[in-house]
Amino acid sequence: MILIILAGLSLAIWIVLVFFRGQFWRADQCLAAVSTPLTTLPNVIAIVPSRNEEMTIGRTIASLLAQDYPGEFSIVIVDDNSDDDTANAVKVAAQATDHVTIVEGSELPTGWTGKMWAVAQGVETAEAEFPNSAYYLLTDADIAHHPGNLSELMAKAVDEKLALVSLMVRLRCETRWEHLLIPAFVFFFQKLYPFPWVNDSNKATAGAAGGCLLVKRSALENAGGIEAIKNDIIDDCALAKLLKKSNPIWLGLTHSTISLRGYDKLSDVWQMVCRTAFVQLNHSTLKLAGTLFGMLLIYIVPIATILIGFLIQKIELLALGLGAWALMAIAYTPTLRLYSRPAWEACLLPLAALLYTAMTLDSARQYWSNNAPAWKGRPNVK
Repeated sequence: MILIILAGLSLAIWIVLVFFRGQFWRADQCLAAVSTPLTTLPNVIAIVPSRNEEMTIGRTIASLLAQDYPGEFSIVIVDDNSDDDTANAVKVAAQATDHVTIVEGSELPTGWTGKMWAVAQGVETAEAEFPNSAYYLLTDADIAHHPGNLSELMAKAVDEKLALVSLMVRLRCETRWEHLLIPAFVFFFQKLYPFPWVNDSNKATAGAAGGCLLVKRSALENAGGIEAIKNDIIDDCALAKLLKKSNPIWLGLTHSTISLRGYDKLSDVWQMVCRTAFVQLNHSTLKLAGTLFGMLLIYIVPIATILIGFLIQKIELLALGLGAWALMAIAYTPTLRLYSRPAWEACLLPLAALLYTAMTLDSARQYWSNNAPAWKGRPNVK
């Protein structure tokens, strides 16, 4: 009876997720290509915080310099006290142009996260050297932008009067662990922040993806600037929440702007998730317990009840488990398609969910042991 109740609850949750959560699973919120020339060409400054990015920063700068945006566009690179060859890589990539400004990061003040302090220094430089800039393109140092990316972002921002246009860039999905975990990560993110709800100005849901954000300068300043989120570890979603209080925002997916960062080993994904998972739960033990139970109920119970129902010939269990599993597979398939993965890999979502559950638990363990992962080797908050 307990198994039947759990299986029924799991099926009910999947019905709610599929039909009553903004249809997040469709993975269809994408930018359209610019079909007609832009009539409004605001000045844009790209701000790129970089710490220990010698392997990727050159390609990031090259992709930014290759943008087909017809308006004024300059780039500010903030070298955040890198201890590798990032500074030289930036100089090599920028040597043939005067559109790149390099800023040497200063000491981290108390109360700031490392990344937000780097972004703040970039914004300060942009305000001083490019006072007529109307938008900031906040992007990471491991992102390769396709040539039309900025034009598409700007067209969206101007046409719909948006304060923020953000893209969840296409993450690398080449290795065995990436095949298992990256589409699942994107699926979970969409479930947590349903993109159609984020893009609906009548709903409070706010989210963004930090790899690529076009931000209206005046909206940011009116909201208190970067200082307003100076100690937020999940800074992209904090910025989205800040701006959506007074302005519409938009979050979508892309096939063409990509992340250069690879996750060759399980430990690479593990470290990424551990940095923010317990933060997302506001360091609450109660929320942690609820999350662990919820993940097991939603993703593991259907598989368990299918197996048990088959073994003990209990038709009710088998039917409930198969129903929940079918909805799970249907919901996951569009995200798998986004990453050019076969539909049968939907069968692996429970395994990915189990691993992410373990990562969330480990994130809490690391926090409790004062060993929380840092951003590029820098403490989360000084």
